[in-house]
Amino acid sequence: MVLARPASATGICMKDNNNAMDTQTVAPPLLDFANVTIIRERKEILHSLSLRVESGENIAILGPNGSGKSTLIRAITRENYPVLCDGLRFRIMGNEIWHVGTLRTMLGIVSPELQSRYNRETTGRDVILSGFFSSIGLFMHEITPEMREKACEILEFLEIEHLADRQMTRMSTGEARRFLIGRALVHDPKALILDEPTTGLDLHALHHFRSAIRKIAASGTNIIMVTHNLHDIIPEISRVVLMKDGRFFSDGPKEEILKDDIIGGLFDVPVNIRKEGDWYYASGF
Repeated sequence: MVLARPASATGICMKDNNNAMDTQTVAPPLLDFANVTIIRERKEILHSLSLRVESGENIAILGPNGSGKSTLIRAITRENYPVLCDGLRFRIMGNEIWHVGTLRTMLGIVSPELQSRYNRETTGRDVILSGFFSSIGLFMHEITPEMREKACEILEFLEIEHLADRQMTRMSTGEARRFLIGRALVHDPKALILDEPTTGLDLHALHHFRSAIRKIAASGTNIIMVTHNLHDIIPEISRVVLMKDGRFFSDGPKEEILKDDIIGGLFDVPVNIRKEGDWYYASGF
């Protein structure tokens, strides 16, 4: 499988030859934030946030538009930095300090903003290959045989080989979104961060998108789903963090968080939450 990860990436138990007590190698948390405040243009956008996401944990960050979700993503990717203050902790995979280029190979990002930048005559295959260079399209980049082989593996994994030579401008929104997911996977990232990922998708595209993300989650890659839609929360996500006005509103197992009164309070509307199989939907507003 293209995204398979060695056992040591998630922690293994090793036993010596003398049957001594097992020792556990535990991966550090994917995210470990405390007292994170972010100010932009003299306005406080995030207010003393604390968040811990364990390695291997799939979570959704759910909240209305304007709640600070995108600013939180930019904090994770080190585009925004928190205010220095007492009690600040800002660790990603155990480290406070990262070379941004290195960090971005560890965290795959898919967002509507990225998709809008790809409104050009670039083939799907080149979109995936551009992920090796963090560029928008290919220019004078040297493509190695190993890169081409990896791109082919991803095309097969996401079941989009038949679209590889089509230009992005001739793809549907859903088709283009799957190539951006492929772009995010070229470095076998530790986590895939999805910002409002189903915006503009019809039912057909939504079905294929969900299938792709579930497949990625099953391969061992962390999923961080940042959205305002309950139907984006795939069954593999076990925890939901609610965000409102730059603060965390609630946090816990999804079956405890996705309740009428809690979600109604988050969005300030009366709402009925229903569960169909392993999926959650909102109605009545």
